[in-house]
Amino acid sequence: MTTALPDDLRCKVEEWLQFDKNPSTRAEVEDMVAANDTEKLREVMMGRLLFGTAGLRGRMGAGYDRMNDLVIIQTSQGLVKYLLQMIPDAISRGIVIGHDSRHNSHRFARLAASAFLLAGVPVHLYSKICPTPFVPFAVKELGAAAGVMVTASHNPKEDNGYKVFWSNSAQIIPPHDSGIQSCIEQDLTPWPGVWDVDAAISNPKLSDPLTDMSDKYYSRLGASMLDKTVNANTPLQFTVTAMHGVGHRYVVEAFKAAGFKPFVPVVEQMEPDPEFPTVRFPNPEEGKSALDLSFAAADAAASTIILANDPDADRLALALKLDSGWKVFTGNEEGALFGWWAWQRYLKQQPQVAPQDVYMIASTVSSKILGAIARKEGFNFEETLTGFKWMCNKACDLIDQGKTVLFAFEEAIGFMNGIEVLDKDGVSAAVVLAEMAAHLQTQGRTLHDQLIEIYKTYGYHVSNNSYFICQDQEKIDKIFDRMRNFGAPKTYPTSVCGGKYNVSNVRDLTTGYDSSTADKKATLPVTPSAQMITFCFSNSCVVTLRTSGTEPKIKYYSEMCATPQQTDWVALEEELTELVTAVVEELLQPTLNNLIPKPE
Repeated sequence: MTTALPDDLRCKVEEWLQFDKNPSTRAEVEDMVAANDTEKLREVMMGRLLFGTAGLRGRMGAGYDRMNDLVIIQTSQGLVKYLLQMIPDAISRGIVIGHDSRHNSHRFARLAASAFLLAGVPVHLYSKICPTPFVPFAVKELGAAAGVMVTASHNPKEDNGYKVFWSNSAQIIPPHDSGIQSCIEQDLTPWPGVWDVDAAISNPKLSDPLTDMSDKYYSRLGASMLDKTVNANTPLQFTVTAMHGVGHRYVVEAFKAAGFKPFVPVVEQMEPDPEFPTVRFPNPEEGKSALDLSFAAADAAASTIILANDPDADRLALALKLDSGWKVFTGNEEGALFGWWAWQRYLKQQPQVAPQDVYMIASTVSSKILGAIARKEGFNFEETLTGFKWMCNKACDLIDQGKTVLFAFEEAIGFMNGIEVLDKDGVSAAVVLAEMAAHLQTQGRTLHDQLIEIYKTYGYHVSNNSYFICQDQEKIDKIFDRMRNFGAPKTYPTSVCGGKYNVSNVRDLTTGYDSSTADKKATLPVTPSAQMITFCFSNSCVVTLRTSGTEPKIKYYSEMCATPQQTDWVALEEELTELVTAVVEELLQPTLNNLIPKPE
């Protein structure tokens, strides 16, 4: 049947049909062969999904470049091989596995468990869908050697993923990603018995940590509250949406543990549904386009605060009813509130820890508001590469040094409050934010009032962030290569907007160049596989252009950081808008490159 295919492609297809035991994906490949669709077969067979943002993420379907049973098995075999090389006592410590409610997640998690069990590694498999943060929580609590969460987070319904946490309970970083990838490629043949999920489920080395971990998680969360009496008596009414994901039942329990009365659910989005039928994108970060049903539910219940989780409940969006209508907070605005509240909680709960031993963390594309608070209050602020894998590994390093880490955040509505979960956690974030709102209400103030007060005290920080969609990797590379050879080889732009805004220095974390250092080398880790260039302008504006690690996007981030003495915030916003518009038009050239803007 495959004889008409070119030899290299024929070998890959025949190998696939030999390995794959899933009737659906086998039929998908056989149909492509019957149609002689060599272009599609090359697309899905000749490449392989590579470890990116702490694991795999991609479209579901047949082929080595897709998420499917065979790829999950091969990945798990490679991971356990690498794990036993690096952590020999993994054979007794075991591994934690969780999954979300997407198509195939249940099966993928159990196929992964099958591979680990065949290698003799005990598996702590959550029996039901769970939030992503429950996996790193369990890795830490159980002393497991690693963790796997089957999820594609907020990606489209066609996608799925395989996120890996190391023994420190943080997401993996180099060199683990390349080490795992190498082990995967060394042993692609499915092991005898690995397809037998029933045998895995009945294996005595398989256990379910759900009840124990849930009890401990909620107990710690409840104990972290400043005053449950304030929570219980607040007149505030919260509306919460799970965005068709796993979060509803977990946030219900979190609210109970924290002493709050029940919240108003967005009923249409309350139950898990892998089709995500009510939203174009199952991502509350998309703002008003994803929150229409939340607005309606809140208005009907006279609720003034909306808390929105993404489908795997590791992120949290916030909206507040103002006189002018609903305000959807940006991730940077939420980060400012959480950072301020983390400091207030510290002053009440941990005053015995000297501020010089206290830390907050943010990624380099996020607001520098934590830095401004740190400078005034006397604690430390650390900046890392983009992603919680970098922030949480930095947190681990600080904890090992005896330091206290209060908070970490990324502008993409990800927040880590405390260190019970060394990852972003939308369940705890929902409760901590509700607690903050309840305490502010006792003073006659709102979350928006407090945000304005933060800016008055520490300086206004205004951002202008968005993205373009681009599926063409070659085009993306050309866009960024042009910036690195702007008019002359190895020369970056020196200004935008006809010379009105001058570039003071450039940091390129793809190549490792940084014009602000003595040796012209970047101090943050270099990631050659991802595009990321930051331009600092003479007016104190910083603009970063980068590609997403999980989606076909070119993102841009910008911020102007004012001092408390700079009170003309409107002028700062107008200046940032003009500068960012110039950067986008002159450097990304969206019209020329046919880039698709962020949907409204």
